[in-house]
Amino acid sequence: MDNSKSEFSAGGAVFRKRKTKNEKLKTEWLVCKHSGYHKWVLPKGLVEKGEGLEETAVREVGEECGIKAKIIAKIPEPEKYIYTMNNVKIFKMVNYFLMEYVSGDIVNHDFEMEAVGWLEFEEAKEKLNFHGAKVVLEKARKLLIEKEKQLKLI
Repeated sequence: MDNSKSEFSAGGAVFRKRKTKNEKLKTEWLVCKHSGYHKWVLPKGLVEKGEGLEETAVREVGEECGIKAKIIAKIPEPEKYIYTMNNVKIFKMVNYFLMEYVSGDIVNHDFEMEAVGWLEFEEAKEKLNFHGAKVVLEKARKLLIEKEKQLKLI
């Protein structure tokens, strides 16, 4: 009997632009602390039957973090890892999207997260507990910088 299975999830590296006191725009990233294993992560969840990756990412960010976000671009190369639960080896693949905050308040996050916060890039990267999430955040920031250059915003 094969004691393994595959799981497919989608999530988001969500950013927002906020004006500082001196009217400069600063970029902040969304991070959340999982209430089950108490680690800082990016929001993500399982793709439900009949759901596309984009739909899953938007839904999961909304449910877990209490905010609405829109997809800007797909982050290249899904995160892949293996973990074991109840003696079953699980091969996990997570597709992430670069997402921009639209509305809502992180105080409305669900039970899955014990804390949710907006942090500047270096602080967010430092806070994330898994190497894979740090890599995803780095890719998201590079993608955002490329998009801003294309739009001549930099």
